[in-house]
Amino acid sequence: MVYKVMNVITAIDYIEDHLSEKLDLDIVANAVHYSKYHLHRTFTASVGLTIHDYIQRRKLTEAAKLLVFSNKPIIEIALIAGYESQQAFTSIFKAMYKKSPNQYRKEQEFYPLQLRFVLKKASICLENILELQKQIKLATLSDVPLWMNLVRLVIDGFPNLHEEEYINKLKKCIAEKRALILKCDNTVIGSMVFSKETGSIDFFGIHPQYRNSEIAQAFLKKVMDDFLLDTTISITTFREGDKADTGHREMVKKLGFAEAELLTEFGYPTQKFVLSSEKVINTN
Repeated sequence: MVYKVMNVITAIDYIEDHLSEKLDLDIVANAVHYSKYHLHRTFTASVGLTIHDYIQRRKLTEAAKLLVFSNKPIIEIALIAGYESQQAFTSIFKAMYKKSPNQYRKEQEFYPLQLRFVLKKASICLENILELQKQIKLATLSDVPLWMNLVRLVIDGFPNLHEEEYINKLKKCIAEKRALILKCDNTVIGSMVFSKETGSIDFFGIHPQYRNSEIAQAFLKKVMDDFLLDTTISITTFREGDKADTGHREMVKKLGFAEAELLTEFGYPTQKFVLSSEKVINTN
């Protein structure tokens, strides 16, 4: 497991060092001397994205940064991002950011689509749901730096998230005892913010290396058993077909949430999901 993760880390290092160049699976595999089939499998399993999607999202994030913090023409930014025309660049940028490059530049408000991915080298020994549930604790202010490390890893699931504003809100939630955290050594592998008043889950992040584990179910069972008993729980996520979604909608549906109304939050199209208090979570 550690060997496979190290292979992916090497690939990520290469990608990040060559973001302004042409990149694809063949180029990265040849550069780091791995089989492209092996690299594709291990990268996707570890990161939750294919190499193609990771490269695309990272290049678009850097392009968004240039739109806000430079005066480069959009066509030049499009070429830097690896697109042969401004039209092609505008099409994928709008699909991901929900606004055109020109509109994004006018608003002068940068937020990332995908930050550099940082993997945990050592694997975490996971318990069953009930044991994991016991390890989930209320977060403290001293947890904020580690919590934010996880936020940066799952930033793809929270469009328009701005760190400074988020940290201020997080500290308030911690003081109100409605922020849950699951840590292993110095790594946060899961976190959740909920509201007792509305029964809503306002933030739910799982370390991408462990999205296929039972951590999500353990968090949901914890909040239902200890904090939101006999309450219909709601959560918002991407709308169906949103190209920016890397699997968050699927995770919510697997937890048993049902589709509800369409929303627009902070200018971004989302959908509300609800989970009835009678819904039984499979803990087997």
